[in-house]
Amino acid sequence: MSNDNPSGEFKIDRESAVPYYHQLKLFLLGEIRSGRLKQGQKLPSEAEFCDTYNISRTVVRQTIKELQNEGYLTTEKGKGTFISQPRIIEGFVQSLSGFYEDMVKRGYRVSTHILKQELIPASHSVSHKLRVEEGTPVVTISRIRRLDDEPSVYVTTYVPQEICPKLLNADLENRSLYSFLEKNCGVEIFRGHRYIGVELANEYEASLLNIDVGSPLIELESVSYLRDERPLEYFHALHRGDRTKFEVELVRFKSIGRE
Repeated sequence: MSNDNPSGEFKIDRESAVPYYHQLKLFLLGEIRSGRLKQGQKLPSEAEFCDTYNISRTVVRQTIKELQNEGYLTTEKGKGTFISQPRIIEGFVQSLSGFYEDMVKRGYRVSTHILKQELIPASHSVSHKLRVEEGTPVVTISRIRRLDDEPSVYVTTYVPQEICPKLLNADLENRSLYSFLEKNCGVEIFRGHRYIGVELANEYEASLLNIDVGSPLIELESVSYLRDERPLEYFHALHRGDRTKFEVELVRFKSIGRE
């Protein structure tokens, strides 16, 4: 193998109870995490893996399949298998900071492209989420959020007009929505409730996010509330499945007087 490929010094431990494919997987993970295998770098072919490590194609395919499912590898038809970009880790429940604030803190360069910013009557589903009558005026904002100039999230946000009339004409290209609501409208999010799901990109979503039709998307729905329990904001976001990973912090509380 060339110097650009995984080290040939690795050997399968044939006496170990650990399956061959898992040994190879752990080795490749170590190469990726250490930086010896870099983003965009092409992996050897199945035949090269087989010859170098004296393993079967079944072992190689199982290894590559698992690393693909976990987002470390991507395969391009007719070109080969490559090291993927690292996934973006987002806080799911432990923080009520917005996407812009969260990503800036993590060191990303965030930019926003506004697709739509208008006043519309609330549909049945939106009115249900915001607990307003159907037809109530809501400010609707559809945006593409970019991280380091790459489209990562397609999000549509709904806010009742009466809560923040200024929002309709706000410049949100390079500003946090939550920051605008707090500083310009005097409203502050107290708590939120979020739902997560998965869907496949349709033609329109794929074109916005620069991915293939049918690519996995992480669907995030959220309703945020004021201190008096009035819904302030509802959003529906689609995150690229190949670029996003959510982290959840769990805390175990002990009951008083019980172990």
